[in-house]
Amino acid sequence: MICGAIFDIDGVLLDSMTIWRDLGSRYLKRHNIQPKDGLDKILFSMSMEQGAEYLKNEYCNNFDAEDILDEIKDMLKEFYYYEVEPKDNAAGLLKFLKDRKIPIAAATSSPRGHVEKALERTKLLPFIEKIFTTSEIGESKHSPLIYNTAAAYLGTTPDKTFVFEDSLYALKTAADAGYCAVGVYDRYGESDKDGVRTYGRAYLKNFDDFDMIVAYMTN
Repeated sequence: MICGAIFDIDGVLLDSMTIWRDLGSRYLKRHNIQPKDGLDKILFSMSMEQGAEYLKNEYCNNFDAEDILDEIKDMLKEFYYYEVEPKDNAAGLLKFLKDRKIPIAAATSSPRGHVEKALERTKLLPFIEKIFTTSEIGESKHSPLIYNTAAAYLGTTPDKTFVFEDSLYALKTAADAGYCAVGVYDRYGESDKDGVRTYGRAYLKNFDDFDMIVAYMTN
């Protein structure tokens, strides 16, 4: 019997992965600089600080890396505050769980202020009891600490808790820690979509299919 649910935010509740894929290109185009093919793939694995240094060295020698970083941060903030949309029927799934008295938490690697504003604007925030961030927890999702902390807050245990993730590494972390890990499809997210589909206990191509949810909740 499921007693709690933990949702990743980017690529699961919010259709936000596109900004992480093309933030560098957006920045360059703002400055009338044409990015080379493959830039977004290069930057995706870097921290924002590393990405700013890369853009300076490869494209903007006369720019200051700190100024690049500040502008990128502002662009990211604007995206979450004013642009990002919810995933299709995310509200429907959250309401489905809430109506069945399943408490919900969120676990994210993104800045708290950004996701809170986005969830509030998209009307998803009222469904979520508490948001946990990796920066505040002090460990990435390569560790199950953020899930364990969220589950403890919800008053549940891993074997009775859904974890919805679109990234394979995070899905593996949750599954290996004993959670009912559910892979979620995102067109701009994880490149190993076969891994996401097969590693978790279930897979959601979209949020219109609640049959799997019902099956787990009634076992």
